Amino acid sequence: MKFGICNLSIVPLRAETADSSELVTQVLYGEHFKVLESRKNWSRIRLAFDKYEGWIDNKQFVLIEEEQYVSLKDSTPTLSSEILDIITIGENQMLSICMGSSINAIDILGHSFEGSIIKQKFPKSKFIETALGYLNAPYLWGGKTPFGIDCSGFTQMVYKLNGHNLLRDASQQATQGEPLSFIEESEPGDLAFFDNAEGNIIHVGIIMEDHYIIHAHGKVRIDRLDHTGIFNYERNVHTHKLRVIKRIV
Repeated sequence: MKFGICNLSIVPLRAETADSSELVTQVLYGEHFKVLESRKNWSRIRLAFDKYEGWIDNKQFVLIEEEQYVSLKDSTPTLSSEILDIITIGENQMLSICMGSSINAIDILGHSFEGSIIKQKFPKSKFIETALGYLNAPYLWGGKTPFGIDCSGFTQMVYKLNGHNLLRDASQQATQGEPLSFIEESEPGDLAFFDNAEGNIIHVGIIMEDHYIIHAHGKVRIDRLDHTGIFNYERNVHTHKLRVIKRIV
């Protein structure tokens, strides 16, 4: 078994071994993983954080030793807290990183970082403040950054920045936590899940106070939430059908 780490800012993880293949998620700076399969130009990996799998370009990561992988996996996550920050490489090279990048592997990579970090677990009362940091970020299928993010990437990153783990996809996140019977029972920071006509979970957002929800749909936006689903006042329609509300924290 081989092990790797992302030494670049934002790297695509794809469904197949081609740059034109579907973006399934993104690997942020400092994220470590197992290499499940190696080919000439691509490797299939499994991220340590959420066990998500996909194909990564071999030019966009570096290999590490198993002992380093285990050390990173066992360490307390240390994340960059600013929307944009700088990693210093050597004496005169810099690398831009985004909010939620892992700083744990700085020494392994031989880089340095002097920005603001997050290292502790925060209560659910702080989730909305974190979520608002992504407000108006454009929607990007597979995205996990303030420069492009999808609905479940948004919820995962908000929870991650507060020290709590969520799986990657909305359907996976819906298997976590305890269901609530009514919207009135929910608290800011709980998750609302939405399904399609076939009953498949296809969307997720974070509940706010007074029956509002913040979610990634076109962009990270705030809409009304009722027993039917998400109501978009700009379009005067319900855009998503409510399936279940979950309390994760």
